[in-house]
Amino acid sequence: MDLLTFLLQSADLSDRVSREQFASEWSIKRIEKGTHIIRQEEPETYEGILLEGCFASRIYDSNCLEICIDFYVGPSVLTPNIARTRDGLSIVEVEAITDATIAMMDKEKLSNLMLASEPVRDWANGVLRKELSRKADREWCLAALGGSDRLAWFREKFPGYEQIFAHSLIASFLGMTPVTLSRLRGQERHR
Repeated sequence: MDLLTFLLQSADLSDRVSREQFASEWSIKRIEKGTHIIRQEEPETYEGILLEGCFASRIYDSNCLEICIDFYVGPSVLTPNIARTRDGLSIVEVEAITDATIAMMDKEKLSNLMLASEPVRDWANGVLRKELSRKADREWCLAALGGSDRLAWFREKFPGYEQIFAHSLIASFLGMTPVTLSRLRGQERHR
């Protein structure tokens, strides 16, 4: 999907000129599978829209244990910079799981566009609200549901992702071991 089409579907920009101008402010970049577009604890200053492809977002704890915290399948907006950085440094790592195309813009440039344009501000605030809701929904899942219910929740919220992403990432995202996920999937096949 191209950026202008994505923005047309997701932003209420009042006229064609506004849409085209907003779209022209983003730079488009091709990303190869396996590339880390964001690295934990490194400076990070941009916003991103995944136009095509798949990304996984992870954090590493103090013991270097990898924990998957999000999935992106294009077209989708990456978690806003303010929610993935602290003091200008990334608190997450984002890797291209497939070849991908991303639109990028410096966060300060987007902030200035938000100040100058109410439709851009409304779009960006809507992205942030949606992201906060998604994160709260996942927190609820991890706190309130058992293993099989977590898997059912995942399938409802992320249809088809089991065929796209490694099951080790999905297990980590759901707060379980890969063995537990495999067992739950096996139990379903035998029903």
